[in-house]
Amino acid sequence: MYLEEVTGVINIEDIHFEAKAKLNREDFVGWLKTVAGFANADGGEFFIGVEDKTNKLIGFDRSEADKERNYFNSIVNEHLTPRPKMDILFLRYMINGSERFVIRVIIPESSVKPVVLKFKGIPSIFMRREGFTNGATYEEIIEMSIKSKKTQYDVLPSDVKYKRENFTELREFYAEHNNGKELTDKALQSMGFFDENGFLSNGALLFSDDYQEGKTEVVCSLFSGFNKGSERIISINRYKGNIIRVIKAMMEFVSLRMNHSLRKIGVSRINEDSYPQRALFEAVINAVAHRDYFLDGTQIQVDMFRDRVEITSPGGFYRGEQFGKTYDLSSIISKQRNNLITSVLVGCNVMEAAGTGFDKISEEYRNSDFDHRPFISSASDHFKMVLPDLTYEEGLHEPGSPYLAFPPVPNGSEHDSKILSFCYPRARQAREIAEHLGIADSDYLRKQILENLVEQGYLEKDRGRRAYYFKTSRASVSLA
Repeated sequence: MYLEEVTGVINIEDIHFEAKAKLNREDFVGWLKTVAGFANADGGEFFIGVEDKTNKLIGFDRSEADKERNYFNSIVNEHLTPRPKMDILFLRYMINGSERFVIRVIIPESSVKPVVLKFKGIPSIFMRREGFTNGATYEEIIEMSIKSKKTQYDVLPSDVKYKRENFTELREFYAEHNNGKELTDKALQSMGFFDENGFLSNGALLFSDDYQEGKTEVVCSLFSGFNKGSERIISINRYKGNIIRVIKAMMEFVSLRMNHSLRKIGVSRINEDSYPQRALFEAVINAVAHRDYFLDGTQIQVDMFRDRVEITSPGGFYRGEQFGKTYDLSSIISKQRNNLITSVLVGCNVMEAAGTGFDKISEEYRNSDFDHRPFISSASDHFKMVLPDLTYEEGLHEPGSPYLAFPPVPNGSEHDSKILSFCYPRARQAREIAEHLGIADSDYLRKQILENLVEQGYLEKDRGRRAYYFKTSRASVSLA
């Protein structure tokens, strides 16, 4: 008996079809690369229990067919990333009065490419062409990446069914931020949490009570000084679990380790935290919401220094500009990378649908001086939110500028420390110094501040082709 008698279609081994009598346990890469190749190309059908070349039915009894399907699923889950969407069907037929089955695997073109086959720690990318599966070319890999660029990880379907009892922490979090209101199944389904057949999206899995994989990993570190390279790490904690748990872990890590002080405003004194809770919460929520969950082996980093906390999230802003660094938080335009995760956080009332979270951070720092302004930087592979410590009076140093120790400058100004640090790595023009300080390039800066530092031996002044340059005298300062 032949496959055509069961399917009603004449099948030949081509770009969209392949058959195996049985899955090879000794060399599973041989057939697994075919599955990956179909997903990376235009899709295809993979039959198990059908003799190669002839299409003669070998088949399985009911128990054997079930075991073969389970083995297929196990190997695919272990070695293909991301797992392609597939439909696995049993085709029943009768022969000599006995019930037999072949397995039909329908593999559509993957919406997320490339599908990578990992074996013994080595990743490989395969492409199906003219009845054969071979390694993908460089040009094919680039084309696959471009095609899948608009796909979001969190909205892709999983093969896990929704169970209400698996999301107790999400429901408690929702109730906590919605005056005790209950999160209903209907509301979750309307967000795309699970489909009409009850299958969860990838993003929904990240909210389940028992989630423990690496997609949500967070590393929180506390440093004794101002940078990572030369300072002692006081503590470092790693967290993973569902999204609700890691949000709470990040908030708790910073809250338990930040300073508190009394600050005078007018005739009153107020208690002040290092970081306004609302600003800190917004920064944490945005790190989670905009994270690129396709990037395996990465983590959100929360780094606390003496003068600031930095929250770094994997993946640049989705379809946004790589703007380097900006203090104008309200100008940032970033499209949602994770529609489902964002919808859940908006529903939990911890994120604004209009995307005004960065505005709220600016609002929390509205009474702060120039040296205590929060900022965001964005690169191709990450974005970083920096919140200054309001209890550290000297404010933020320019990243890369060293911290210096030196005797008080006679007739000095409040800007001396920042000027000397800024001019320590290399000579600077007066206009650069003014821009760094956030003040006007005025006669007062040049004659009263810079000239005084030159006269006192803290700055060296040199005539360039078009302007004077100022460089910190190494003899007058030392690295702190």
